[in-house]
Amino acid sequence: MEFEQKAEEKKMSMSKNIARLAVTAGLTAALSFGGVMAPVTMAFADGTPTVAPDGNVKIDEKTYTDTTFKGIQIFKAKVTQDLEGVNNWNGVKTLSDIEWASDVVRDAVIGAADTNDVTKPSGNDAQKWADWLKDKTEGEYKSGTDKTTKLDAGKTLDKIAKALEDANITEGTDECKTSPNGTFTGLNTGYWLFVTKDVNTSANPPKRDTDAFTSPIFAVVGGSAETIAPKKQVPTVTKAVRDDKDGSTFGTDVFKNPNMAADSRMDQFIDYQLVGTVAGNINTYSTYRYTFTDNLPKSMTPKFTDEASSTTPAVTVMIDGKKVISGYTATFDGNNVLKVDFGNLKVCKGENNSDIAVTGNSTVTVEYQAKLDPAKIFENSKDGKINPTFGDLVGKPQKNTVTLTYSNNPHADDTGTTVEHPAYDYTYGIDVTKVGSETENPPLAGVVFTLQERGDADGTFIMANGVKTTDKGKAKLTTDANGKINVVGLDEGTYILKEVTPAPGYNNSAASGVTFTITRDLNQTGGDIKPSTESVIEATDGVVKDNKATATTGKLSFTIVDKKGSGLPLTGLNGVTFTWIAGGAVLCIGVAHLIRSRKQAEESEQE
Repeated sequence: MEFEQKAEEKKMSMSKNIARLAVTAGLTAALSFGGVMAPVTMAFADGTPTVAPDGNVKIDEKTYTDTTFKGIQIFKAKVTQDLEGVNNWNGVKTLSDIEWASDVVRDAVIGAADTNDVTKPSGNDAQKWADWLKDKTEGEYKSGTDKTTKLDAGKTLDKIAKALEDANITEGTDECKTSPNGTFTGLNTGYWLFVTKDVNTSANPPKRDTDAFTSPIFAVVGGSAETIAPKKQVPTVTKAVRDDKDGSTFGTDVFKNPNMAADSRMDQFIDYQLVGTVAGNINTYSTYRYTFTDNLPKSMTPKFTDEASSTTPAVTVMIDGKKVISGYTATFDGNNVLKVDFGNLKVCKGENNSDIAVTGNSTVTVEYQAKLDPAKIFENSKDGKINPTFGDLVGKPQKNTVTLTYSNNPHADDTGTTVEHPAYDYTYGIDVTKVGSETENPPLAGVVFTLQERGDADGTFIMANGVKTTDKGKAKLTTDANGKINVVGLDEGTYILKEVTPAPGYNNSAASGVTFTITRDLNQTGGDIKPSTESVIEATDGVVKDNKATATTGKLSFTIVDKKGSGLPLTGLNGVTFTWIAGGAVLCIGVAHLIRSRKQAEESEQE
């Protein structure tokens, strides 16, 4: 009896092991987040293998709160996992009794398979198609996959995901669920696909900007709850400007600390840089649209490839530091919008027609130059009169903004657009009043000056519109009826203002020049700028009123004083006049005496 009892116990133990092995052997696929079927395992964790009643999934969207996700069941199946206590699931999940979730799903999956693939099953058997899917995935991702895997465009799982997204599957059924926050509870056990249904759904219609659609997520549902971050990355863009001051850069880190402000004189090209990132799951996209849209202020014009005839902006494009020769177009339109458009960022060519690989870590850089354009800004360049369209130009930020438009859905031609990122350019001016020393009213009109920047060649002058010229005639600055000259469009620097022709009756007190310096602290946030007035004026005592300048937004103002010509006494004219008068009187007396003497002689002869 004892022997029979032991034999029976041994038989029961063997039966349990056989049963356990049979369950394992019957599980044809083990699927995990990241879109893979994990290999079937023979290892057992502590606990009792248990068939799960249902499953929960959380797509952990940490950044965007207005994203709707959709789950589509592909296979129904029993999901077995070790269970310790209540809901304490752990270990490897396995599937058995695999069935299609629906006929629509079946047709979509089978239709996604390559017609020339001789390895695909000939029938509709779900078990065989699950086996095939597992084998295909292992062959296409030989290095393995995990929860972070982002599917490659054109791979089997990606094709299936696209087919299921396009299929007419009724939402709200047990086989197709949606969630506005990525939380799915009480799902049927089996194998599921999770995708983004929509982004920014609160807008009407949905804006679909500042967010992106995830790469497909495949998961075994049942047993332990699954939590995963969506497989996506929203591109970012930044803009920087390089000041013309020695040692200036676009910033130590253009994404964290870009240089956002510079100043320039009129008609001077300054350097701009646009930098964008790409989606972390760009490999899931077969075509990746990518467009920089740069809005220049109406006061500015970019440098063209041919300044004489072209309207194509001159840009330098790089991907990961490699110069891009083809694969993009650059345009500039009548609305002052500069665009650099990549129809497909993934097919750009470098030098010698070489391919340029784009990864989820790539950065795209566009550099170009733009200037304050006097042809747009001034009504009359000779007197520096600004077109009212531009108002007070000096000291005001000339705001440039860039946005990046990008593909945001791996399986549709949807795009998103980033928020704007600005950069600013500033320019300055002077307001000079010419007066006489005896009074400041009325001021002196018709006084001629020339303006030069220190360090320029002697023959280089600055016109009223801030543009430099070697034509001294064009550069003459003449005071108006109010005794004023105004120059607009100056850069930071030191300048020399010389009086060339004084007012009639006045001495040229500023013949040797008035030196003034424009210094400032650039505002990185786009606020107005007022030049400093410390140590600004260098001139002979008495030439500049109070020996100082005053500052308003973007402008230095000062008054130049001329002394009236001297009224010195004349020492020769009165003596000469008196001599002529005296001589005339003597002559008259002599003539009278002669006449009288002749008359007396004639009277004596008559007697």
